[in-house]
Amino acid sequence: MVILRTGLLLLISNCFMTTAWYGHLKYKSAPMWVAILLSWGIAFFEYLFQVPANRLGYGAMTAYQLKILQECITLTVFIGFAAFVLGEGMSLRYGISFLLVLAAAGVAFYK
Repeated sequence: MVILRTGLLLLISNCFMTTAWYGHLKYKSAPMWVAILLSWGIAFFEYLFQVPANRLGYGAMTAYQLKILQECITLTVFIGFAAFVLGEGMSLRYGISFLLVLAAAGVAFYK
């Protein structure tokens, strides 16, 4: 149950962080200072979920496992963001790369 709650909090935090890091690419005409301030503002909400996720998950998972889980969630969120917000498709090369990261996660969680 702890791992499920941790994963949910990481999913929410990554939605905010992906938006903060990449959302401004859709609005390239906006001044850089506006993009930076908006990104910082959005990232604040990411931390409201990221820090509790790590606190909750640490112990049930190692720090290494938390990081691997976070990276897998980040990639999953980014795939949706790139497709639906930025209009970028998935190529075979990127798909294989993603599968390799998932395989790495499998190794990290294998007991």
